[in-house]
Amino acid sequence: QVQLVESGGGLVQAGGSLRLSCAASEMPFTASVLVWFRQAPGTEREFVAAISPRGGVTSYADSVKGRFTISRDNAKNTVYLEMNNLKPDDTAVYYCAADRGWSNFHPTDMDYWGKGTLVTVSS
Repeated sequence: QVQLVESGGGLVQAGGSLRLSCAASEMPFTASVLVWFRQAPGTEREFVAAISPRGGVTSYADSVKGRFTISRDNAKNTVYLEMNNLKPDDTAVYYCAADRGWSNFHPTDMDYWGKGTLVTVSS
């Protein structure tokens, strides 16, 4: 059974940093595009960042460019999201997802999902 398990969320003050991890099992990790999404209360799930199977190509939402960095360790079947200079608007449940190809990163395109980890940024 495919599993994507996020960790690393928590409460942090504005300007602080967090590193999220997402460990995968029972899926073609090294062949998959890995994507981070987030969803704040009352809003739709939105794209945050994506990384290609070998890690050579990344993409970011404009709202996080320059502050967040996505990376992956294929030997550990893990994808990371380093978040710096966090803002209250970054408060959301963060989800990792896997896609077979490089797409528009719409949530309906994803093949697998984790259950999410909550990030709360206080002002």
